[in-house]
Amino acid sequence: MVNFTKLQQEFKKYDSDRELLINQSRVVLKLSKLLIYAVHRDEISNATKLLKQIEDERKTLDTIAKKNNKLAFEGSYKVAIQEYAEAVLYYTFVKEGKLIDLKIHPEHYILGLADLPGELVRKAVFLAGKGKVDAVLKIKDEVDMIYGELLKFDFRNNEVRRKVDAVKYDLRKLEDLVLDLKLKGR
Repeated sequence: MVNFTKLQQEFKKYDSDRELLINQSRVVLKLSKLLIYAVHRDEISNATKLLKQIEDERKTLDTIAKKNNKLAFEGSYKVAIQEYAEAVLYYTFVKEGKLIDLKIHPEHYILGLADLPGELVRKAVFLAGKGKVDAVLKIKDEVDMIYGELLKFDFRNNEVRRKVDAVKYDLRKLEDLVLDLKLKGR
């Protein structure tokens, strides 16, 4: 005999866990945006505090996601983790000049990595305005390397392919910026 009461309880539990996941995803998403904004404004000490906070909140989010295998495939979780990746990668690149590995699902990492050049373009434009041509060149070279590495993959996911295409356009913007700086003799 089918235990409908048990089935209802399982559905309620999933819905409850899903709501927790969505709410916690919003927390991670907001902190990611704040971290990126702080780095853009060169508020590194504030960004470092936000980094600690976002790491703690991401761990909480992962704990919720592990309650049910389906939760790790919820859109809110995926978006929050890829934004987390973008924010942490951006912070680390600006602070240390390098990319780091993150202990997250490879697809989420790639999605966050593919969003990173957009932030790096913004940073390069800011730096160009300050006359820091070498820093702009370093960013262009890093985006070029990212794009070259991403081209080696055979992505079957349309979302990932679109984001990789966006990296190509970000690289083109940086190349144009560098050319413009060279033509102006900077």
